[in-house]
Amino acid sequence: PSGLMHSLLEILPLEGEEMTRTEKQAIVDTLTTEFNDAQAIIACDFKGISVSELEALRNAAKAAEVKVQVVKNKLAAIALKNANCEGLELKENNIFIWGNDPVGASKVSSNYAKDNEKLVIKTAFIDGEPADAARVAAFAALPGREELLGMLASVWMGPVRNFTIGLDALKRKKEEEA
Repeated sequence: PSGLMHSLLEILPLEGEEMTRTEKQAIVDTLTTEFNDAQAIIACDFKGISVSELEALRNAAKAAEVKVQVVKNKLAAIALKNANCEGLELKENNIFIWGNDPVGASKVSSNYAKDNEKLVIKTAFIDGEPADAARVAAFAALPGREELLGMLASVWMGPVRNFTIGLDALKRKKEEEA
């Protein structure tokens, strides 16, 4: 498993066992650090999602350098408060999707929600403020980092391309005159 997943799996109890206060604190500390660094934290309802569907979501998230974890609301609320990400209303079961790129995290959650109606985006914390599902969808519609870099490179290359075309046209004109 990934680094965070591996560290959380090490401290999560086996099914039927209760977590100790130390284990809970370790989860809160890990999540606080993760949420502090995240530009987007999205809470989704995941009732009815099978293990294989959840694994597909985790694979999509990993490819986008986004993290996914099911966390008890009480522990998540403490970690969110510690990370100054207050304002999210956490009810029922939640799976959290977060990352350093708000567009990437939004795309992962929105794209998966489109393909699987069992995942429902409930609430989010994007760029330092609470957000709803509509704002997550708006971020998901934006071009990603790689697309933006490609667009920027194209804009920067425009004048060079035009200059080269102009020089080539001048060269042909001079050759015709000679």
